[in-house]
Amino acid sequence: MYQLLKPLLFKLKPEVSHSLSLKALQLAHHLGLTKALFPKPIRKPKQLFGLSFSNPVGLAAGLDKNGDYIDGLAALGFGFIEIGTVTPKAQDGNPRPRLFRLNQAQALINRMGFNNKGIDYLIERVKQSQYQGVLGINIGKNAATPIELALDDYTIGLKKAYHYASYITVNISSPNTTNLRQLQHGEYLNFLVAGIKLEQANLERKYNKKVPVLFKIAPDLTHQEVVELAECFLRHKVEGIIATNTTVSREGVESLHESKEAGGLSGAPLLSKSTATLKLLKQELKGQIPIVASGGIMNAHAAQEKIEAGADLIQLYTGLIYQGPGLIQDCLSVIPAKASI
Repeated sequence: MYQLLKPLLFKLKPEVSHSLSLKALQLAHHLGLTKALFPKPIRKPKQLFGLSFSNPVGLAAGLDKNGDYIDGLAALGFGFIEIGTVTPKAQDGNPRPRLFRLNQAQALINRMGFNNKGIDYLIERVKQSQYQGVLGINIGKNAATPIELALDDYTIGLKKAYHYASYITVNISSPNTTNLRQLQHGEYLNFLVAGIKLEQANLERKYNKKVPVLFKIAPDLTHQEVVELAECFLRHKVEGIIATNTTVSREGVESLHESKEAGGLSGAPLLSKSTATLKLLKQELKGQIPIVASGGIMNAHAAQEKIEAGADLIQLYTGLIYQGPGLIQDCLSVIPAKASI
């Protein structure tokens, strides 16, 4: 059905199409239609981070920034859902247009800039959701917050999301907030990770439960930068890593219309770069920290590639835009029921 609707959706501006699709999905859920429209979710249970996932294929952050569509998205058959990125204060993000399709390459370029309604709004939406599965909340810093004060914003997000999230992701890798990627390096990184782990320990005592904290990294890091990230994450006993965010590279799409637009590139052209980062990270972490693979998963073959590279879970986003919800079942088809991923 999605392949029938896709040509109509692709005639609309990307952000308009995105909004209409999510609203239609949520409406279908409220009307009780999703059980008829979508196959029964596939169960391939996975234990990770102390959490029980119904299957290892999840939704990446960015599709539902404010938690408005959790129940509708859950009906598609995901094993877990990640919402956000959300910031302490609401912000508009970057001026439109800020989302571009590169159809020939099955890719998107976005420079959304963490547009969201703020953490308080998102938490209210989570409270109203009926979803009982694994829910990740992805947190970021406001654009107006100086990089030197980034920990303050992440601490606010951590505190407010802690009681309501199954896990929390710290986004330090979006290319669309000025200087944000500096947080992946040197003293910025060590200070941020140490501060977040300290606050996590305080919240664990307060709520008498440990909510895993993951860090989402970029695919544009050098070999040495990945090594240094791994050392920092191991030193601070980080629970998990998401590899990767979008890329600023335009390798392979240079000749396409709108390829020169600023922002992060996602979709098929990201697969090799993202997977190379995943492989190196897996090697450096020596199996001590689980990795969630995101980036360029457009079909079952790409999902298999991520698994073979060392992924413990996988996440989809751009692939859903081009392939539709059937991609979830396609990816699950290559994962054995008793897989150790």
